[in-house]
Amino acid sequence: MITSRAWVRAAITVALVMVPASSFAQLKVIISGGFSPAYRQLLPDFEKTSGITVTTTSGGSIGAGPNTIGGQVRRGVPADVIILAREGLSELIDEKRIVAGSDVDLAQSQIGMIVRAGAPKPDIRTVDAFKQAMLHAKSVAMSTSTSGTYLTTKLFPQLGIAAEMAGKISNSGAAAVGRGEAEVGLQQVSEVMAIQGVDFVGALPAEIQYITVYAAAIVASSKEVEASKKLIAFLSSPAAAGAISKSGMEPSKRGIR
Repeated sequence: MITSRAWVRAAITVALVMVPASSFAQLKVIISGGFSPAYRQLLPDFEKTSGITVTTTSGGSIGAGPNTIGGQVRRGVPADVIILAREGLSELIDEKRIVAGSDVDLAQSQIGMIVRAGAPKPDIRTVDAFKQAMLHAKSVAMSTSTSGTYLTTKLFPQLGIAAEMAGKISNSGAAAVGRGEAEVGLQQVSEVMAIQGVDFVGALPAEIQYITVYAAAIVASSKEVEASKKLIAFLSSPAAAGAISKSGMEPSKRGIR
């Protein structure tokens, strides 16, 4: 005679067989700052509708440091999906650390300026106006990742103000403006719009603007490839466009490469 406990065990076994394996998947994601505001808004819906649990950590898109996303992947930090700027992802693709063909563009972002809340907003509508705003600023906060690298190694030298800027740049990130530690902040629009205690001035002029493309890809060592594909498909779907636009980015129209 079958006991009630045996029936319960049998029912659980049947249920486990019938539920898709992806429902029990646990993904590890490493993400850079630019796409994070949209990602944080979208992730709860993905977990709820897919049954997939996601653990998220962060890292910079580029650079030689051990805590950049590339540095973490290279030293074997467990990860299934990474989301970062194309510049950093391209290096990992070349090194064959990414599942071939799994990379998908999600969004693109411009560099924008912020000042402390209530402070005068400098005119940055033209290249010369931006240059003068930089020369007059007492302190400028930016990141050490994609946008900061562009500003310090390309734009400021191009404008002929690299020497003048060297002594007033803080690499602590634009959030320093919100903390009252810097007068002006320059970073991805999606990042600066999420900072408290600041006012958004605007994006850099088109002639000197730098567009960063954020993309997702599956790490070659992942054991959750199918679940990873579902997450990337969700983040690149039309349903994600609203959150991406709200965060200050433009949804990408590109699909799987």
